[in-house]
Order: sequence, then C-alpha cells, then structure tokens
Amino acid sequence: MGTVFSVDVRDPGSWAPAIAEVVAWLHRVDGVFSTYRAGTDISRIRRGELAVADADPLVSEVLGRCAGLAGETGGWFTAHWRGGGPDPTGLVKGWAAERASDLLRGHGSRNHAVNGGGDVQTAGESAPGRPWRIGIVDPFDRTRVLSVVTGRDVAVATSGGAERGPHIVDPRTGAPAAGLASVTMIGPSLTRADAYATAAFAMGPQARPWADQRPGYQAVIVTLDGRARCERAGRTG
Repeated sequence: MGTVFSVDVRDPGSWAPAIAEVVAWLHRVDGVFSTYRAGTDISRIRRGELAVADADPLVSEVLGRCAGLAGETGGWFTAHWRGGGPDPTGLVKGWAAERASDLLRGHGSRNHAVNGGGDVQTAGESAPGRPWRIGIVDPFDRTRVLSVVTGRDVAVATSGGAERGPHIVDPRTGAPAAGLASVTMIGPSLTRADAYATAAFAMGPQARPWADQRPGYQAVIVTLDGRARCERAGRTG
C-alpha cells in the first residue's frame, strides 16, 4: 500500500501469533489492492485483464463500501475516476488497519493501536487509566505536532498533500484538490474516518459545514493560511 504499518499491543502476554496473523492479513491486502504493483487484482482490473467478479472477494467487499461512502459524501469520496478503472486507495488503508484491530480483538486483545502510515485505529487504553494520545502533524512543518487527540477506542485519519504531494483528486474536475492544507477526521471507525478525510479534503472550503454534520466524528481542518479549526457534529470550537 506504499506505506508502513505498526502494531502496538498493550495487553500482557505473548502476542506473536496474533501479530503474525495481522501481518499476513496486511500482506494479503497489499497483494490485492496495491496500485504500485502490476500483478495485484486491482491493477489487473484497472487494465481490463480481470473482472471484479473473478477477483479476490475482498475487491467486491471494498468496492461496495466505497459505493456506500460515495453516497454518504455526496460523491466527494469515490473509487472511480475518469479514464481509469476502480481505485479504492482512499479507503483501503483505513479499512485494512481497522480489520487488523478486529483480528487482535478476536485473539483477546483489548488494548492496542494499529498505525497505517499515520492513520491510527486504537482499542481500549495505552495503560490502565490512561487513554491513547495521537498527535496531528502540522502540514507546514512535519516536525511539529499541531494538536493531540486523546481517547479510548478512537480512530484518527489525516488527508492532505504534505507527505505525498497533490494526490487527492477533486472528483468534480479531475484535477488535484488544492483548497485546504489538511483534514483530520476523528471517530470510532478508521474505515469511515479515512474516507471522510479524503472527501473533506477534496471539498476544500465546503468541508467545514459538511464535517460539522458527521454524527460521532470530529474534524481538524487546516487552511492554506495555516489556520486550524475544529469541527464537531452539532457545534464548532
């Protein structure tokens, strides 16, 4: 997926078998969805060499989630682009990390964090009585933490061009989105937070009122002049 994943389990005991299963899962996802490798299912689908129905079943599952989120975001999040096949990149990383967290829960872990390229899904606490603390990096200075999210069972996803350049497309124009510096979405599900962050970044200035109406989610929006604003469902601060 073009990024690095890390797994941090805070429960006592040996978690090597569980983490090995998580690593195998992430390699499977990469083997199906990576757009950086020519032989993956999604790359073959995009070249017209493989039908979705004949691909790994994960493809249909993910494209179905993408379609649902396209409806939720009024089309600002999409896995389909003009002149190309499906590209669910804006959802896959968060979805894979959240599913990795589910695998750890299935092995009995109640306190852990899965980090996929800076997008984080947490479970429980970092230590007894201590919630997780997740830093939001300043898009204008990657050495500076802009804000810190504190919570239990919380997910944090950020979209912007600071790390990978202008890679998020405005689906209305087909051109790179350029109206904001970054958008961070905070809520219970990393799958949804990842897609919401991508959609909000594509929206540009329209993201503020839209983010304010996402039940259970909060946004930290950084504008091109470096100002940061927090948007929360039902109120702003």
